[in-house]
This record gives sequence, structure tokens and C-alpha cells, in this order.
Amino acid sequence: MQVVNHRDDIDTLPRLTRRGAFRLAAGALGGALGTGARAQGSATATSQPGIVVPIGGALKFDNAEVWARLVQLSGGPGARWLVLPTAGDSPQRAGERIAQTLEQAGAKATVLPVSPRWPGTEVARAVRDPALVAEVAQAAGVYFAGGAQERIVDALQPGGQSTPLLDAIRALKARGGIVAGSSAGAAVMSRTMFRDAQDSLAVLKFGARMGKEIDRGLGFVGDELFVDQHFLKRGRIGRLLPVMWQEGFKLGLGVEENSGAIVRGSQIEAIGAKGALLVDLRGASHDASLGAFNLKGVRLTYLDRGDRHDLGTGTTTPSEIKQRDAAIDPNSAAFKPYFPRAPFYGDMLGDNTIVNAMGNLIDNRESEAFGLAFDGRALRPGAPAQPPEARATLGFEFRLYRGPDSRGWFTGAFGGEDYTAVNLYLDVTPVEMAKPLFRPLAAAGR
Repeated sequence: MQVVNHRDDIDTLPRLTRRGAFRLAAGALGGALGTGARAQGSATATSQPGIVVPIGGALKFDNAEVWARLVQLSGGPGARWLVLPTAGDSPQRAGERIAQTLEQAGAKATVLPVSPRWPGTEVARAVRDPALVAEVAQAAGVYFAGGAQERIVDALQPGGQSTPLLDAIRALKARGGIVAGSSAGAAVMSRTMFRDAQDSLAVLKFGARMGKEIDRGLGFVGDELFVDQHFLKRGRIGRLLPVMWQEGFKLGLGVEENSGAIVRGSQIEAIGAKGALLVDLRGASHDASLGAFNLKGVRLTYLDRGDRHDLGTGTTTPSEIKQRDAAIDPNSAAFKPYFPRAPFYGDMLGDNTIVNAMGNLIDNRESEAFGLAFDGRALRPGAPAQPPEARATLGFEFRLYRGPDSRGWFTGAFGGEDYTAVNLYLDVTPVEMAKPLFRPLAAAGR
């Protein structure tokens, strides 16, 4: 995770040297903590066989690490893969490109013609076609392409009823196979999914309706974990939290673009260009008297590429690169923070803002950081009046803070400033914004 520095006159090498020295002075925290940082409490470990790999979208075809890892997980060179381009606008072209990329990584890949946009194909018949079902029975992996996730669930699970093709994919996973998907293909992985909820602030304000903003997913990751995608780039922490609370999820996983999360039983591993945010509501509380969405005590852990987390034990293990570099314990007497002051974030739903704030705070002199989420367009001077039901002046304060179990790791080995941040805490509180939010500065004497 890259954290904005704003101090261009500071040489990177002395910074790394200082961090390396701190790591030695702190006694290499990784050893002091065992295999990683243990979260308070533990989630029930899933015992489901097979592997699920939600990919956050925008997966580049030259991301050799992710494509090669998919093939390796499915048995190595020669493994049989099926591509389902059901969600795509141009399913033939998208499916063929994905199949070519899997084959370049060593797999044998076939595109299944299951899509409402595939010329000459009737989806209701395709999902019951014995020949296609037999293809799945012989495969080691299935890949769901991106697009519109409602096309996937409407095809494979119309009206909430499983089809023979979906049954076959579930059987593939049950015998130890791998189910992967990018963007829309990742959205369907949990039992509840976002169907059409592009405006995260609107979900914060008004919640989500089944069949509208959310829908039934396919549930490949089990009943306990909620999955979201394009997560950091599009600031989707704002829509994840209210839906998790509303639908009774205690654990959520927001996967970033061009990155994936390998979910194998209770084990999660982040791979690709960046990572994933693990959201834990087991210790969170809600105040119904406030009349708007709110939560206190949300626990956040950012898993950077190569990091692992065990949902059963609550233990996070940083990548080998991070373990060789700088461990950070902000509660240690030897802690020497790099950042002198926690910034204020004007848009907590901005591009990568939440994870940038986490990286900054884990290595900061201050123990808490603040930010807002609100509709700035509606609060500009001269903005048209909004109807009361729009709740134009409703905003949300995000308070991010450290706890006694907060830990982190840092490395510059990837060419940036990349953090793993474990057990930071978040409160989301509704606030009333001013309208107008600001006024133009008047000239002196007027």
C-alpha cells in the first residue's frame, strides 16, 4: 500500500535504514508475536473443501503472478479450466481472451457459451445442457469473467433456484477444485452480493434493498464472509459496512483491482498488485437512536500482497518480504513513528483513502485520524435545493484509531511505501453538514 508522503526532500534510503534499525531495536516483532499478529477473538473456521479466488476487477492480462497462481492452485500445467463469460457485454471476445491467458499460464481452457449476450444461445437451455454439465465434471477450475453480476445469478440461479450447471460447479469445488472470478465474477462469491449499488454514499444514507442494490449471490465462500470488489479504488468501504450490518455478516473482504484473495478453508492470502481489506464486525456496536447508519468498534486489517490471515485463529502473517523488513508496534516504548501528524481526509470514500489512512496511522505519532463522507455537490454555494428525502446535509464522520493489538509492517521492496496494518479500529458516526459548506472569500472592505 502506498502512503502519500508529501515530504519530497526526505531520502528513501535513510528512511529504510531508520526503519530497519527500529526493527532490530524492537526485537523483530514477528518473532515476539509468533507467526503474526493475532486479532481479538476468532471466527469459525470454514471446513469447506476447494479454493475460491475473488479478484477485485481490472485484472491485467500481464499480471503473470495471478494467472500463474490460478493454474498452480488447480494442479499445475495441463489443468482444465472453463471460462464463463456470462456477465460480459461481449462474452465471446472476453471469454476467448481469458482462455488464451490461462493457456499462456499453462492451463487448457474452454469457453462455455452461457450468456444472454451470446448470439444464438438460450441461457435457460444452456444451464441445463448435459454436455456443458459434463464439461464441468471434467474440469479443475472455473473462471467467471467480469461484467454485470446480475447476469450470472439470473442465469445460474434464476429466482433463487440452482440450475444443473451451478450444481456441477458447486460439485467441482466440493471435490477440491477452484472457483475464481474477477469483478462481477468476484461479486457473486458470497451468499449476498451487490447487484447495482454504484453510489456508496447513497447506501450509507439509505441502506440497500434486496433485488435492487443487493441480491442473492452464489455463496462459494460460505455463509460467513461477504465479498466486494473494485474495493479500494472506488472507496467501497461506504457500501460494505451498512450491508454487512444489515444482512448479519460479521466478516467482509474487500478485494482491490488487479489483485486477488485466495480463500482456502479458513485461510486467506492476498496476491497480485495490491491486496484486500478484511472487515470484522464481531466487536462492533450500533446505536439505533441516531436515526442513521452508524457503527463503533469496526476492526480493520489490510492484507498487502503476500500476506496471509487465518479466520479460525485470527492470526495475520505478513509476507516474507515484510518479515525481512520493518515491523511496527505503535504500543512499544521503542516505537519511533515516521509520520508526525495524522492528516484529515475530506473524502473517506475516495480512491484508496481508507487504506492510505491505515498505513499512515500505523506509523504515526498520533493514535487516531479523522475524515468525512458527504455530498459536496449538494452543499456548494448556489446548489439547487434538494427535497427533504434526499438528506442532502447528512454526512458521516470516520474515526480511525489504534488499539492495544494494533500492529504493522512496512517495506520499500516494491518500489513504493507498502504497509500491512493489523487491527486498526473504525467508528462511523452520522453528522449534520452545513449548507452551504463554504462561502467564497469576500474582498476587503466589501
